[in-house]
Amino acid sequence: MITKIAMTSDFPPFVAIDFETANSSRNSACAIAAVRVEDGKIVAREERLIRPPQNWFQFTYLHGISWNDVESEPSFDKVWNDFRKILRNIKFIAAHNASFDSGVLNACCAHYRLKPPACQFICTVKVARDTWGIYPTKLDCVCRKLKISLKHHNALSDAEACARIVVAAAKEGFTPTQTNPKPKRKKSAV
Repeated sequence: MITKIAMTSDFPPFVAIDFETANSSRNSACAIAAVRVEDGKIVAREERLIRPPQNWFQFTYLHGISWNDVESEPSFDKVWNDFRKILRNIKFIAAHNASFDSGVLNACCAHYRLKPPACQFICTVKVARDTWGIYPTKLDCVCRKLKISLKHHNALSDAEACARIVVAAAKEGFTPTQTNPKPKRKKSAV
């Protein structure tokens, strides 16, 4: 049973995060954004362009970022400390298709020998499916259904949309501990 909760101090603070990557290498982050939510309200936003370890850009057609945009920007290890501050005292990180963003974060941290955050990732793809039965669950589809503004593949816009999905789901009863609820099976009588 899901207990409805109001977006108050009962709902834990969290950060929604989004990465854009230069290419298919997980450590090729070229943009990062994070949006912090406390008591159901966005209280902080951070976004940065990042110079990835290599200058090969495969996904410029998606996000519009090229090597020329980032060649003078700091590398991930130089911007990560600013982002660690926004993550203080949170209970979870939300991301749309969380396996991608957590994979990018872990790959970037590994590449620069940094410790990744230890908190749980919540996937808003699953949240949207479980809360509203939305299919397909690409970020633009979920935002259209929930009437959330989105400039897709802009890291800050994607992170903010993700934060708003979690807030909307919380108003419907979502709690971060129920991201993978498994029904209890009754033992069959033998």
